[in-house]
Amino acid sequence: METGKFTGFDVSLEEPGIAWIQFNSPERLNGMTTAIKRDLIETLTQAQLDNAVRVVVFTGTGRAFCAGDDLKAYRGAELGGEPLARPIPPGHDSGIGTYDGLRIISQKVNTAIRDLDKLSIAAINGIAIQTGFSLALACDFRIAAKSARVGSATLRFGLLPDEGGQYLLVQLMGVARTMDFLMRKKIVGADEALALGLVHEVVDDAALKDSALAFARELANGPQVSMRLLKRSVYNAAELSWEQSLDEIAAKTAISDHHPDAREGVAAFREKRAAQFNAWLEKKK
Repeated sequence: METGKFTGFDVSLEEPGIAWIQFNSPERLNGMTTAIKRDLIETLTQAQLDNAVRVVVFTGTGRAFCAGDDLKAYRGAELGGEPLARPIPPGHDSGIGTYDGLRIISQKVNTAIRDLDKLSIAAINGIAIQTGFSLALACDFRIAAKSARVGSATLRFGLLPDEGGQYLLVQLMGVARTMDFLMRKKIVGADEALALGLVHEVVDDAALKDSALAFARELANGPQVSMRLLKRSVYNAAELSWEQSLDEIAAKTAISDHHPDAREGVAAFREKRAAQFNAWLEKKK
């Protein structure tokens, strides 16, 4: 995948195969624009198809992870960097324009994250509101700095969590807690977010990057084929019946059981050593 400075974020590739995506406009609290979202979609498409990428990490710069859509500069923000996607009309100029803009641009970012077979981590360094909050929820894992504050709070503006936030919150907290969280426009600190099940871990601010990288390396060194199949199976299980989920994972097991990583895992267990997975990826370098 391409690395460098793009519209609203930087991309670097850390060993072993960690795509580090860092929002880079702290003066705007890393607010989102259409241009940023389009470049994110392209970056995630590249990450999905590039064997050099095993794990994707999102984080912010300054005191925000992402404080939602940039309502002041949404249509014409000057963000620097090399755009990956050509400009398009801003949209949202009518009811149907908003409907199309959401489906084709805004919602596609979180869909792209959810569609990644590769695991994703949100390293929440500060404020994560509205769009930024939904993006973090779309990731498979969330690590929050102690100073982080998260929430939807769209009703404060008379708006809706229109990028899938309501769906993701119901999956994580259930209907009753989601109703309380959204209708009361809550923005909560890291510890409360942990208690609600919205984040997996809370760490000291200074330790966030190292903690996120260490976790990403742990995931990146795991058996990638089985992990990607299992990720999809877990998400599918939330939507399937018992019988359907059994059939679904049986079909995936027919792949994983015959992969070289499975043979390596069994051999390592018998030989009482640490498994060395992903030889198939090393050969592709």
